[in-house]
Amino acid sequence: MSRKTRLKAFTLLESLVALLVISGSILVYKGLTQSISSNVHYLSVNEEDKWLLFSQQLRSELEECQLDKVADNKLYVNKAGQQLAYGLSKADDFRKTNASGQGYQPMLFGVTSSSVTQDDNKVMIKLQLGKDVERCFVYTFEKRS
Repeated sequence: MSRKTRLKAFTLLESLVALLVISGSILVYKGLTQSISSNVHYLSVNEEDKWLLFSQQLRSELEECQLDKVADNKLYVNKAGQQLAYGLSKADDFRKTNASGQGYQPMLFGVTSSSVTQDDNKVMIKLQLGKDVERCFVYTFEKRS
């Protein structure tokens, strides 16, 4: 007597569907990983957040100041009786000092060159950041009464 017992097993079609689901999941995971990796790289290389912080900080500093002059590629202002200067240092940072150049308050690092110009009460500061990034900061002082 031969007894045939039926064992439960996967069919070929079920195995192929399972492989298809696994390979699809791996491809989706790989795509998401590459997307996250490229976003992290972009954020680590991008200097935009440093520029935004610098421009907010400089705008806040200049709100309480009166324009004295622009000379030697520096901006000279009067803040509550104190003479201050803003400009590129001998290093690679744009900084705030007193009018004689003493004190050290760096505001933005990685500056390769700068240009400070004045047109009446409007001051324009052009900064070269690295090789290929140039930013321009424009501020208009209130007219003295």
